[in-house]
Amino acid sequence: MPKEFKYRGYSIEQLQGMSLESFFALLPSRQRRSLNRGISEEKRKLLESVRKAREKVSDKPIRTHSRDMIILPYMLGLTIHVHSGKEFSPLEIKPQMIGHYLGEFVITNKRVSHGTPGIGASRSSLYVPLK
Repeated sequence: MPKEFKYRGYSIEQLQGMSLESFFALLPSRQRRSLNRGISEEKRKLLESVRKAREKVSDKPIRTHSRDMIILPYMLGLTIHVHSGKEFSPLEIKPQMIGHYLGEFVITNKRVSHGTPGIGASRSSLYVPLK
């Protein structure tokens, strides 16, 4: 039997039944401070689209640039497309992600794989063997 996930001693059902203020008290100080300072218009739009997706009002995917939004319990199970700077990467929200930022799970850079040196790269790389 798999172990049931708990966030600071509370089950998922308890977290989803909590008011936002009581949930904020469970968060680490940085996230708590961010939410207590208020929610910007962009984050408000994201929460509205999450609410619509929960009620199955809209079939459009949830897309956002708001990488600094904190994952709340009622976002569980949804797929949110988060902007990585170049494209929107799909992110499926799991219980272990509660309390983290959306941007933590969508990487913004990719691995650089350098090719062979080109013309004028340096004096030492002037000769590149053909075999």
